[in-house]
Amino acid sequence: MRTALIDYGSGNIASAAKALGRATAGSRQEIVVTADPALVKSADRIVLPGVGAFADCMRGLSAVPGMIDALNETVLRNGRPFLGICVGMQLMATAGREFGIHPGLNWIEGDVVPIKPADPALKIPHMGWNEIEPVADHPIFVGLEPDANAYYVHSFEMKPADRATLLATTNYGGAVTAAIGRDNLVGTQFHPEKSQAVGLKILSNFMHWTP
Repeated sequence: MRTALIDYGSGNIASAAKALGRATAGSRQEIVVTADPALVKSADRIVLPGVGAFADCMRGLSAVPGMIDALNETVLRNGRPFLGICVGMQLMATAGREFGIHPGLNWIEGDVVPIKPADPALKIPHMGWNEIEPVADHPIFVGLEPDANAYYVHSFEMKPADRATLLATTNYGGAVTAAIGRDNLVGTQFHPEKSQAVGLKILSNFMHWTP
């Protein structure tokens, strides 16, 4: 079983690879860091990290020849399990609204917009540990404690058009999207690779998930 961790110059690759390796220790899972569309097409699972601005990450992904086509074929048409992390999750949206309107992959309808806490004393970016508050049952949350916390670093959030694709929120001056998903797609705004035991449990759940 091979998991492709996409390297397109905009992700926390080393930390993500290390955490995925720890989450799958003792199994037959192979973690491959790759920018090769052919390896993506042959992978059993796909993980797309992302750090930085939406437009920059989308440009980076588009700049890898054949990568978006490979992702569309492998994830959408062939139904392989997909995990987007932070901006990697946001890229699943229809568009990002940071310094203009920038098209995303449009896998889950919705826009990425600035976080606007009700409390003006709360700082942006939202940075640090906050609870994961599931609003829907999903296999990636199995075994988590009710007060499980994860690590967030972001100024924007995904606002899905269909409430059914919202999997979890966190409270930062109001509900902020923490996870989205549908079918074989799932994404976390928080960084599981930086979220210690909680993050490893979520990554392990993803690696054993059969949509």
